Amino acid sequence: MKTFTPKPADLSHEWYIVDATDVVLGRLSTQVATLLRGKNKPTYAPHADSGNHVIVINAAKVALTGNKLGKELYKHSGRPGGLRRDTYAQLLANNPERIITSAVKGMLPKNKLAKVQLGRLHVFAGEEHPHTPQKPQVFEIAQVSQQAK
Repeated sequence: MKTFTPKPADLSHEWYIVDATDVVLGRLSTQVATLLRGKNKPTYAPHADSGNHVIVINAAKVALTGNKLGKELYKHSGRPGGLRRDTYAQLLANNPERIITSAVKGMLPKNKLAKVQLGRLHVFAGEEHPHTPQKPQVFEIAQVSQQAK
């Protein structure tokens, strides 16, 4: 049996929408990373870019377990003195998109495809998003936070 290699004509990029309300951050980011890589398709190949576009709405309502609200997220601009340190509590109030983006980025492969796949991630703090003409399919994450119940 020969190994299947998808041709560029075989690759399609669907649109999915994920609601992050009361979903644990780790569970959300693993599902989103799987969709971004295209691992839900039968034509998946690790070297081919068969990923999907993923829209995450309600990022401000994501559930953080344990003591993550006091944990810090670091980012460096590359310039001298450019280290930025914010707690998850501050980010949840001001920039919740950065929490989900950094969690998903850590679950993607560390290669050239990761930048392309991360470019297909669209995170919004609220319910509104400008991608309604693409007609995204709803992707349901079944397991929500135990604290939300």
